[in-house]
Parts: sequence; C-alpha cells; structure tokens
Amino acid sequence: MASSGATATSDTAPTDRPGERARLAAVRRYAILDTPADGAFDRVAGLAARIFDVPMASVTIVDRDRIWFKAQQGLPPGISEIVREAGLCASAILDGRPYVVTDARRDPRTARHALVRGEPGVRFYAAAPITSSGGHRLGTVNIMDTRPRRIGDRELATLADLAAVVMDELELRLSAMRTLRVERDMRIRVETERARLAHLASVLQRTLLPPALPRVPGLDVAAHYEIASADQVGGDFYDLFPLGGRRWGFFLGDVCGKGPEAAALTSLARYTLRSAAVHNPDPVAVLRILNTVLLHEQQGDDPRYCTVLFGLLAPDGDGFAVTLAGGGHPPALLLRREGTVEPLHPPGGQLIGVLPDPHMARITVRMRPGDGLLLHSDGLTEARTPGGGMLGEEGLRKHLAGSRPAAAGADGVLTDLRKLLVGLDARLWDDTALLALVVPRA
Repeated sequence: MASSGATATSDTAPTDRPGERARLAAVRRYAILDTPADGAFDRVAGLAARIFDVPMASVTIVDRDRIWFKAQQGLPPGISEIVREAGLCASAILDGRPYVVTDARRDPRTARHALVRGEPGVRFYAAAPITSSGGHRLGTVNIMDTRPRRIGDRELATLADLAAVVMDELELRLSAMRTLRVERDMRIRVETERARLAHLASVLQRTLLPPALPRVPGLDVAAHYEIASADQVGGDFYDLFPLGGRRWGFFLGDVCGKGPEAAALTSLARYTLRSAAVHNPDPVAVLRILNTVLLHEQQGDDPRYCTVLFGLLAPDGDGFAVTLAGGGHPPALLLRREGTVEPLHPPGGQLIGVLPDPHMARITVRMRPGDGLLLHSDGLTEARTPGGGMLGEEGLRKHLAGSRPAAAGADGVLTDLRKLLVGLDARLWDDTALLALVVPRA
C-alpha cells in the first residue's frame, strides 16, 4: 500500500521557490486559467470519481496565490477557486510523484486546511501532478473522500494516467490556439497586403486618368469610368486638354489586356498622345506617333496595341468644329438636338500598334448648340442584357435617340447611360469609359 508520498510543505513563499516563476510562466502559456467549463476536463473529473469510488474529484490549476478548479465532481456548489495554502493541491505540485493524505485531520500537513476544517470536510486526499513536457507542474488531478482510506500503487498509476490525459488535452488546446494565432496573423497580413495593393492600385489608377476635366468655354463636359478588373486597375483611358489657340485635344481609348500590364500600356498611350498633340495636333499625325511608339514597345509575342479615338475641338461660331481620327475603336456618336444619333466612322481605323503603316484618315463635323458627342469604350456596347445578349452599337443608338439625354447636358448623358446599365442589370465584362461633350443651347 502507498503511504503519504510527499514531504512536508516548506514555509517559503511560493514565488520564492526555485523554478516557481518558470512554472507560473508555463501556466500562463497554456492560457487555461478562468476559461469556461470544458467537457474534456469535466469527463476526467467524473471518470476519476467513478474509478476510485470517491464522492469528490477535481482538476485544478495552481496559480500564484490561488487554486483554480478547471473541473470538479461532488464539491459544494460555488467553489471555483480557493486560496493557495499548503497541504493539498499546493503541496501536491512540489513533487513529481503522486501525493497522498490518508487522514487529513490527523496529518499535520493538512489538518488546518480550509477544505479539511470546513466544507466539505476532506479526510482522504490523493493527487497526481499535471506535468508539462518542460517538467513544469501546472496543477493536479485530485480524488477526495470524507472518510479516511488508503490507496494502492496501481490506483496511483491510474491517477497519474488521468493527469497525463489532462496534460495531453492542454497540449492539444495550446496547439490549436497557436494554429489559430498563426492563421489570424496570416489573415491580418493578407488583409494588410490586400489593402496596401488596393491603395497602390487606386493611386495608380488616378495617375492614368485626369483628376478632373478642365472647363472648356462654351462646352459642357463630363466623364465616367467603371472598372471590371478585380484589381481595380483598368485599361481604358481618356483625357481632355488645351492645345493653345482656343483649341482642345481629347481622346478615349482601350488598351489590350487588364490589370497592371494594361495600366502600364495605358500610361504610355495617354502621355504619348498628349505629347504628340502639343507638337502636331492633327489627329492622324497624333495616332501615327502613338502607333510608332507602341511598335517599339513590342516584346516578342507580348502584344502592345490599343484602340483609340483622338479628336480636335475648335470654336466655330456658336458651336465647335470637331475633327476625329480613330484606330480600331467604336465610333463616336453625334447626338443631334433633333434626337438623331449619327455614328462617326473615320475612314480606315486600324488597330494602333499592330501594323507599321496603318491606314488612317480624319472626319470633321460641326456641333451646334444642343448637340452632344459621346465617346465610349466597348465595355458599354458589350454589356450583357437580361436575355444574355449584348447591348450592341445599334441598341445603344436606339436608346440615345429615344432618351435625348444631351438636352440635360454632359452630366445628363452620363446619368442616362448609368441608368441604362442598371436597368439592364448588366454585368461589365470589360472596363467602361465614357466621355461626353455637349454644346449648351443658347
């Protein structure tokens, strides 16, 4: 039969004992103190009570100045912790072996303990330390009775096995917490990186488009852009800028591809068009310069081309003369004040950046008061209708002829088209850029 398996408790303060600070650090590392009830630990306490046929059993963690009950069976209601005092659990963690008190009232180590003198009147006590892989005894698995009794070596081995089961559960719990922390930290890093990239994409996109369209005397202007790319960097571009002599240049284009690669090509196309127009504002000459630049940018099988409309505005009486040249782009739409819609097809119009000497030509029209001009990328005409088809150029012209949005100015044109897209429940398969120019009525 086993006897009392531990030496008398030292009067040394707990935190002054060798290794106590490291032991308390281990208790904190497992983060078990003051956690809610857990079925795994409750089952260990219940199993211990049944195996040893005792009225009370518990799983405790020894803190700096308290004994905290993670699980208990048969103890008086309301006991969740007790002051750390020598004799029972506080003494049981001082040795790596099971700790036994056969008659607590007669044993000098335990006779003055609160659980012995008061409720529940413990007479028999046995405990096995819950020992971490680092050798730190975090707490104990305890069995208690209100009458004296003895316990054999085989029973103490079983009690030690139950303490090992508790330790395994703590290790699993710690591993799960570490995994959750790693996943949380990874998620935070991913979200931070996503936010950083989104910010960079937003900044990049702003550099590809004019921050605001300039005010053109005698002309109402507005632009709108919707990006289909998930990275919020589009391949459409537009601009409106002064050229001197009361003339204005404008363009709207669409580069091949999407995302960052398209953005790089967009930036090149936009600044090339602006620079070329300063030296020679003729639309055909401007597009030829862009074509040459893009051809020089070709990298093997990686295409570098775009479609574009470039226009020149010049005051003409109470309206404007508009000269357009295009390269493979959807035609601009002239919205006459009478309600008719005229597609403007510059002759030729081959893709920019594909052929060394593409055929290009210009077309000139006059915008009168009440007339409007709409430039758009093919994202608008390729928007899907509820029936699954595309809006198409003919569908767009019919809509504009019926709604006559130019009567409400350039903003009215764009508002009308945004409502059209919403009404179609259209999904944007491609970036969509819109540029509206309207000569207000006198």
